[in-house]
Amino acid sequence: YLKNENHYLDLNAFYQQKRDYFIDGLSDSNFKWQPSEGTYFQLLDYTNITDDRDEVFAKRLITEYKLASIPISSFNVNNRDDKVLRFCFAKKQETLDKAISILNKF
Repeated sequence: YLKNENHYLDLNAFYQQKRDYFIDGLSDSNFKWQPSEGTYFQLLDYTNITDDRDEVFAKRLITEYKLASIPISSFNVNNRDDKVLRFCFAKKQETLDKAISILNKF
């Protein structure tokens, strides 16, 4: 794998394309975001959608829609809840399409 430089030199563009595809698909949604940099995760602010704690909203997405996210309060001092969830966009396009479809319902 490492003998072919394109395998690793093209990774930035590859994942930026996936990130852009994900957030472009949410452009008409009620979520707010700043495009992420240097990661496979995109943070989505859901303050325009619900007042639920991030852990509650994340659990609802899993149980009702089979869509996984990571509540950011888990990383904050005293579990401060900023109404932000973390979504991985390092997925197949069909998986991203399903996530976009679900998230656009909110």
